[in-house]
Amino acid sequence: MYDFGDNWRHKVKVEKTVTLGAPLSLALCLAGENACPPEDVGGAPGYEDFLQALADPAHPEHDELKQWIGRPFDPAAFDVAEINQWLNHTES
Repeated sequence: MYDFGDNWRHKVKVEKTVTLGAPLSLALCLAGENACPPEDVGGAPGYEDFLQALADPAHPEHDELKQWIGRPFDPAAFDVAEINQWLNHTES
């Protein structure tokens, strides 16, 4: 469980393990899908509401949530290089 207030629950599936000839010195993401939900969005139900409001300019909370997120948000976006940079706190 992550973020007890929002009650995010994650399942992790190990698809494959490999034996390496040397230890890894850095964490490494090989692949992924979709954007990470924003912090404090209200758990899974809040994230669904957030996505609906952002997708509909006529939604009463559209402008407020767009301002709250403060940047363009694409729920389908995933950038493995950005994730690896974040994991290892390096500059590009």
